[in-house]
Amino acid sequence: MVEGMTKLRGNPWAVLVVVSLGFFMTLLDLTIVNIAIPNMIDKLNASLDDVLWVLNAYALVLAVLVITAGRLGDLIGPRTMFAIGITVFTAASAACGFAPGVGWLIGFRAIQGLGAAILMPQTLAIVTMTFPPERRGAAFGVWGAVAGLATIAGPTLGGLLVTAFDWRWIFFVNLPIGIAVLGLTFVIIPGVRPGRRHRFDVLGVTLASLGLLAICYGLVEGQRYDWGTVTSFISIPLIIVVGVVLLAVFLLVQKARQQREPLIPFVLFRGRNFTLMNCR
Repeated sequence: MVEGMTKLRGNPWAVLVVVSLGFFMTLLDLTIVNIAIPNMIDKLNASLDDVLWVLNAYALVLAVLVITAGRLGDLIGPRTMFAIGITVFTAASAACGFAPGVGWLIGFRAIQGLGAAILMPQTLAIVTMTFPPERRGAAFGVWGAVAGLATIAGPTLGGLLVTAFDWRWIFFVNLPIGIAVLGLTFVIIPGVRPGRRHRFDVLGVTLASLGLLAICYGLVEGQRYDWGTVTSFISIPLIIVVGVVLLAVFLLVQKARQQREPLIPFVLFRGRNFTLMNCR
């Protein structure tokens, strides 16, 4: 069996299956928790606001760090970062399942979001490096279909697990998948290294991270504060506007650096498939 797996090393479609499984887990955990909210409130003696942060901690960390993790993949290598992400995500999933209280669960969910942020951008990088240009459209189509399937499967699978067991199993279900993906990563995905030394764009990463954090926090917490004042002069609209301004500055900085290895090369968006896939 091991020999058979070894023969699949570098096979584009086998590689796509492995990275898609990792990608599937990260998106599944964006929606699978929703169905378990009543069970968590009951079993953890938690408030609705507490349990909502079980969802929000994951989404915030994922949204804020995904660009930074993408650049780290350029520096360290996408397979290495993918393996690190799978390891962190799977370990955090186990910790979430064993969490003794809602505070611990929120913290472990943030770590789970970190793992998702580390592995998610590497999936696209690995697919791009593995498939020749003329076959990338089909590969990206499969990658996008996985995203849609995960969105649908989350509430369905979550409802089944909560009904049959309890909320902890929505995290335990990641363990066999994560362990299998981690093992297959080193057997099937070739260790592609960057062809040249890359630089870490500190200014770009800072602007993008702060901008995304402000916008995501504003959208997540807006309803809680009735889209008004948070404290003193700080309000939800102000936080969102600051985030938009920071992202606008980020884009201007990136535009000025297009000839000097920017964090986001605008040339990528000349490809119709890539642009449409990201818009989805």
